[in-house]
Amino acid sequence: MNGAGVYLLPLSSPLRTPLLPNDSKSRAPRGLGGAPRESVRISRSSDHPWRSECSCRRRRIVWRARTGGADLQSEVSDLSLESINFREALSEAVSPPREEGEEEDGGVAAVSSVGLEKFPKRWVIVILCFSAFLLCNMDRVNMSIAILPMSADFNWNPATVGLIQSSFFWGYLLTQIAGGVWADTVGGKSVLGFAVIWWSIATALTPVAAKIGLPFLLVVRAFMGIGEGVAMPAMNNILSKWIPVAERSRSLALVYSGMYLGSVTGLAFSPLLIHNFGWPSVFYSFGSLGTVWFATWSSQAYSSPLEDPELSAEEKKLIESKSVANEPVRTIPWRLILSKPPVWALIVSHFCHNWGTFILLTWMPTYYNQVLKFNLTESGLFCVLPWLTMAVSANIGGWIADTLVSKGLSVTMVRKGVLLGLSNTAGVLAGVFGTAATGYILQHGSWDDVFKVSVALYLAGTLVWNLFSTGEKILD
Repeated sequence: MNGAGVYLLPLSSPLRTPLLPNDSKSRAPRGLGGAPRESVRISRSSDHPWRSECSCRRRRIVWRARTGGADLQSEVSDLSLESINFREALSEAVSPPREEGEEEDGGVAAVSSVGLEKFPKRWVIVILCFSAFLLCNMDRVNMSIAILPMSADFNWNPATVGLIQSSFFWGYLLTQIAGGVWADTVGGKSVLGFAVIWWSIATALTPVAAKIGLPFLLVVRAFMGIGEGVAMPAMNNILSKWIPVAERSRSLALVYSGMYLGSVTGLAFSPLLIHNFGWPSVFYSFGSLGTVWFATWSSQAYSSPLEDPELSAEEKKLIESKSVANEPVRTIPWRLILSKPPVWALIVSHFCHNWGTFILLTWMPTYYNQVLKFNLTESGLFCVLPWLTMAVSANIGGWIADTLVSKGLSVTMVRKGVLLGLSNTAGVLAGVFGTAATGYILQHGSWDDVFKVSVALYLAGTLVWNLFSTGEKILD
């Protein structure tokens, strides 16, 4: 260029900064007022046509200057006007000035924080409860798969297998009512946190107990049942305080579907772990997941909205205005309750239903393996199908129920507590006796006898329900 200098227009004042082609420092990117570009924060996501046009014209001028181009005065003059407009438009695209000590990525962090804050905290609680019940059934059903290689290793007969499967329900039965009282006393957060840690430790200790001896294994399985027994009342305690009535059915449906998906996950992954790492790996790996959940629960969950210091005032107002305050029950009219035929219809039908359900949960992998000659993986996958269907239908039913409530269908709160406890106790008794009886039947009979008993109880439960149940309110 024969020493000639070409002057380009900076953003702060016209025709002031020279471009020296042979000087590497002079070609460093410049920002506002000749300052380094690092000092200018420009929103790169903005899509402005004038910016790309201005940039292209600048590069064209430099190229023509370097190649001895013609007179550039008119283009430089036009660029000056465009640069002024560029400076004005740029002020709208530049990020707000940083506070002292603010990091370069602070804006991105702020946006992420706002996004998290907008997610309702009550649904964080629901998701954590969902994941707790996912782990609950994962840890429960892994024995249904692992019992097959364990029986071979320890030479257990069907009656012994039935006793082992039944021992879980011993502890589960003991803590149904105690869990609710404890949650009312110390708060649902502490009780559910204790429950997950307790049953996770029991799960991880299962291989050790099995190698020590059968009595130790029965005790550990009963301990596991104690932990899972308090989980349900603790969850109900928490959600009754966090979830408005109009959202309660769908939230409960989501949490309960966690149990069904836990069965799906446990039955699907247990065979893979057993095949690659041996049956003890199922209990070690599943049990360790509880510690991860507990760490999150401890930092994010609170027993009620009133205890959460980070809960927004808007969401707190929504929860309080849309919730129903339940008066504490001081006396329970047991004689009156047990005198009602619909109550007994509920208890009997729940027992009959759970007899078949728990056989499906605990014994079907054995049936597929021993009778149909499926391998462990195939047995687990076939057992997944009913629980997957339950998970889908439970969520659909929850949304339908909330829709009906939002349209004015009344919700009777009084009759749920005691009756739920009675019917659930009956259901657990079916687990205690049904799983043990199945092992005894198999040792002295066949699988046909097992299914005949289940079908007979299903028919009896259906008959009792249709004869004596009612949809009308029977208790004040």
